[in-house]
Amino acid sequence: MCVSLDGYVTRPDGMPVQLADPSFVRGESYGFPEFQQGCDAVLMGRTTFEPALGAEQWPWPDLDAFVLGSHRPDGTPDQVVVEGDPERLLEQVRESNRGGDVHLVGGPRTIETYRALGALDKLGLLVLPILVGEGMQLTPSLSADAELRLESADPVSGGAVEIVYDVG
Repeated sequence: MCVSLDGYVTRPDGMPVQLADPSFVRGESYGFPEFQQGCDAVLMGRTTFEPALGAEQWPWPDLDAFVLGSHRPDGTPDQVVVEGDPERLLEQVRESNRGGDVHLVGGPRTIETYRALGALDKLGLLVLPILVGEGMQLTPSLSADAELRLESADPVSGGAVEIVYDVG
């Protein structure tokens, strides 16, 4: 998950904060393509998913896609699973998983939902060298009772830093 220096994960218009970074290139920046190569599936909330429907290129071409949402947005590809119950969706992800990692993409509420269900192993944050001033913040949606243990902190392209926590 990308986060600005001032703690925002979205811009004021609700779009992901990385889009405010002038050095961001879709499908290339911050090691996203390399990271996704190690994943079998992607799981996200509907708000995160909907902007992908208008993308020039499908962001998850080789991954099974699962969306937590109360309705199926118009234009959703047939192979994308949409389910409103987080536990049922998690069961579907687990049934179709081929043993690889699942990239949990989404806002803080979706991430907190799956952390509370015990399905979040790691929380990776890409801290971007930008200030956005408003939008959706990573906290307070992420529960304060989460036990986070620093696993690694590494510089990545564009002056960003990737911080990975084990979630207990």
